[in-house]
Amino acid sequence: MSAGGLRGLRGLTDLIARVGYGARFFLRLCGLALVGLRRPRLIVDQIHFIGNHSLSIILVSGLLIGFVLGLQGYYTLRRYGSEEALGLLVTLSLVRELGPVVTALLFAGRAGTSLTAEVGLMKAGEQIDAMEMMAVDPVARVLAPRFAAALLCMPLLAALFSALGVLGGYVVGVEMIGVDAGAFWSQMQGGVDWLLDVGNGVLKSVVFGFTVAFVALYVGYHAEATPEGVSRATTSTVVVASLAVLGLDFILTALMFSSN
Repeated sequence: MSAGGLRGLRGLTDLIARVGYGARFFLRLCGLALVGLRRPRLIVDQIHFIGNHSLSIILVSGLLIGFVLGLQGYYTLRRYGSEEALGLLVTLSLVRELGPVVTALLFAGRAGTSLTAEVGLMKAGEQIDAMEMMAVDPVARVLAPRFAAALLCMPLLAALFSALGVLGGYVVGVEMIGVDAGAFWSQMQGGVDWLLDVGNGVLKSVVFGFTVAFVALYVGYHAEATPEGVSRATTSTVVVASLAVLGLDFILTALMFSSN
């Protein structure tokens, strides 16, 4: 076999090994996160750090996107004389797509980078090595509580994002433009299915929570133990997590709504 063929085979072997290691790391995180529920104090502290610090940007972004959806939706529906369906349009857009996806992207940019930087700095400061020397599993003590907290926070943040978005659509459509309030709410209540629309949106947010949390912690845990390595790892978290969320959104949407 030629030298180029050997290099290609070695690269393929390395890729398979990294994928296998990543899968094992993910399964270990999931198992340790369940075990970590026995120590709720660690998870509660991380929920405050991850969720509470991300709350303001999620709420403001949801409200502003609701404003835009209300305005754009009204101009589009007015062409067909269907302004009363504005509430349905805004709500479906939020609970099916924009709520889980935009929340996950904001979560990756705000909380994901914080998790990566925090774990990466612990590694650069040799705190991870010190735990291992004291026979303390750093994955169980440091990563698992953060992973569990991110999984709990993500669906709640997505729900708040969608709720503020619907409120923003109501303010623009009803209070500012003059769409009938009764039609706004009745169309929304009659056209939104709790299982098909809201349930699938919640499922998306859970999957995105798994994805963003795993990417952030994996990249931070395996970052190079230097300031430059931590900086590169933080940037990688945003890029990889965002692309993974968008790719998974397409796959989940195709699976959930293709039969309708």
